[in-house]
Amino acid sequence: MTKTRLQELWDEQRQSPWLDNLRRDYITNGHLQELIDQGIRGITSNPTIFAKAIEGEDDYDAQFAQELRSHSVDQAYWELVIKDIVDACGLLRPVHEASDGVDGYVSVEVEPSLAHDAKATVAAARALHNRINLPNLFVKIPATIEGVDAIRTMIGEGRSINVTLIFSLERYTQVMEAYLGGLEDLLAKGTSDLSGVRSVASFFVSRVDTEVDRRLEAAASGAGEGARQELLAARGTAALAQAQVAYQRFLGTFRDDRWDALVARGAKVQRPLWASTSTKNPSYSDLLYVDNLIGPDTVNTLPDQTIAAFLDHGSVKRTVDDDPGAASARLGHLEDLGIDMADVANTLEDEGVASFSKSFEELIQSLTDKANALSSRG
Repeated sequence: MTKTRLQELWDEQRQSPWLDNLRRDYITNGHLQELIDQGIRGITSNPTIFAKAIEGEDDYDAQFAQELRSHSVDQAYWELVIKDIVDACGLLRPVHEASDGVDGYVSVEVEPSLAHDAKATVAAARALHNRINLPNLFVKIPATIEGVDAIRTMIGEGRSINVTLIFSLERYTQVMEAYLGGLEDLLAKGTSDLSGVRSVASFFVSRVDTEVDRRLEAAASGAGEGARQELLAARGTAALAQAQVAYQRFLGTFRDDRWDALVARGAKVQRPLWASTSTKNPSYSDLLYVDNLIGPDTVNTLPDQTIAAFLDHGSVKRTVDDDPGAASARLGHLEDLGIDMADVANTLEDEGVASFSKSFEELIQSLTDKANALSSRG
């Protein structure tokens, strides 16, 4: 049989394509299995994804009504989520086993309101791991300052973590340090085999261009013609450059003597995961953040429309480290143009946490309204 482009990504480039979506009807109508058969090797979810799924479909109504007999609305929500996660893990279990634990993961995120509370994040992540208790589960923890501490704690307990909402090179370096430190903590506790601990570090991509482009256009509006053209010409360059430089940091971190000592005890690399890879600007290529970030030991998590586009006209070749020097130069040029990438990252992190929190709060309110309606009918 002819391989799909998704299958070629793994077979030829050792990049794992994951689905950035999860809905119950995908599980029940066979669509998720079809995507797995086409080469999808994992799934990510977040509060916004579940909000769209639960509010937009009636597939959850029967279970929700049943859960309300013994649970609060918040508890019932988590029962809905956990069922989808468990069922998706079941579908991806063969991928997990065939890849010797490299892929086949399903990610579920801790409640977004905990993003700035390390202690509460640890408790929530631990509870999800203990409750679901499947080898192909990733619990997602946001890469806030507080989240970085929680990540090290969870890795130090031997738990597999998907680190989400990374927007800067500095924070990415801190995340990798948390992973290495957590593995060393685990060894210090007496664990002799680190091979069961897995992690990915989710570097958000397209949102970086959205914010940087906005700032470039604002600066251009008051600039002279020459400066205006230079500012506008820099649009669409930040996200790829930052991700490509991040890949170089990944290669450097997971090749030194410190890492070699952990590898000797079975440690596996924390793979970079390219998230937010759908193109937000319609004037850019629909595969801008896919075709240009292909390389080994990476994951690209794709929404449905981006999967369809890649299956149709994606390019399967190694691109993530074509020209690291040029990527660094592009970031330097943006700084010369007045773009403060650290401030961009802070803005995007705040927006990301707020967006997920808003989705979660709105969903809980929607479910509360539904529960009240069911009660009044009861």
